[in-house]
Amino acid sequence: MSAQSPAAPRKTPLEAPTADSRPASKPELTEDLKSKYEALLGRVKGFSEVTCAKEKRKSGPLTDRERSWLTRECLLRYLRATKWSVDESAKRLLSTLAWRREYGLDDFTAEYISPEQETGKQIIAGFDRHGRPCQYLNPGRQNTDASPRQIHHLFYMVERVTDMMPPGVETLSLLINFKPSKQRQNTSVPVSTAREVLHILQNHYPERLGKALIINVPWLVSGFFKMVQPFIDPVTRQKLKFNEDMKQYVPPEQLWSADWGGDMDFEYDHDVYWSALHDMCQKSREQRAGRWAAAGKEVGESEEYLAGGTAVSVTGFKYDEASHGAAGSKPAETGAASDTDVDVVEEKLAATKLDEAVAGSNKDAREAAAAANAA
Repeated sequence: MSAQSPAAPRKTPLEAPTADSRPASKPELTEDLKSKYEALLGRVKGFSEVTCAKEKRKSGPLTDRERSWLTRECLLRYLRATKWSVDESAKRLLSTLAWRREYGLDDFTAEYISPEQETGKQIIAGFDRHGRPCQYLNPGRQNTDASPRQIHHLFYMVERVTDMMPPGVETLSLLINFKPSKQRQNTSVPVSTAREVLHILQNHYPERLGKALIINVPWLVSGFFKMVQPFIDPVTRQKLKFNEDMKQYVPPEQLWSADWGGDMDFEYDHDVYWSALHDMCQKSREQRAGRWAAAGKEVGESEEYLAGGTAVSVTGFKYDEASHGAAGSKPAETGAASDTDVDVVEEKLAATKLDEAVAGSNKDAREAAAAANAA
């Protein structure tokens, strides 16, 4: 009998954390903190315009995409980052909305970013023990010269990480491997670039870092981290872990075997990985957009509901998974979703065949989608 051939390396992102992974617990809000959240929510519901001081032509009315970004958890993240200052949180939320427009974040395409990604210098693969998506940074695989697109690449990938967050998860795990390159002599990050990245992360992605796991740290990089420490807030510094056994943070089966000591045999193939990541994230975004529209397009909607962790929205609307959102119920006092919104849900979810959101086989899912469209 011939020996069994080894399994081929994985080339696509994992879709879910291990069954025993659990999101980190969140403390209950006190009555005082609840009142501050409600005050901020009232302010945010009054947002109607986004003013872009740097690029005035991009100023204009708040869009549905921006309204859907203003979730309950988003508002709470900004409140925590500002030590529960309602005024400062409202100011920073408007600042981030303006930055997202001016930076062009929602306009970055997979095609535009693709040249930066060809060597797999950033990879989203696996989830840690708290269900956080793992984003690997591999500076040694640097394949381009310093440019704005390098930073665009980083934040494009951070956005894709948020697409992949399972219900109850708001943060990511960043895994950085400073193993030197065999092809390029200088792959170090310029201090100016590092400062820009830290500024964006702290101002426009507050409370998003769960852990930063860092290995193969040479003395030059160690000196670099000491140099930028003054720009990193104390809470973030506590999340940095250097040259530890990373299996204590990420299950072995979801931890990359290359350099990290995990059991996940992963090989980067750009043509396979890039399209798979794009399709997976687009599917997630469309599912969330459909759920948001079905529940009435509320500012302050729950990310737990949008991610499919609960069928009930903050308004009390109940999302019907079995019919792909074509039917739902909402308490009479809050009103029902409009016919247009229901159509949006049917079209989006049927078109993308949300197999994972529906119990049953792929065939059943396709038949349900066809029935919804026919109705």
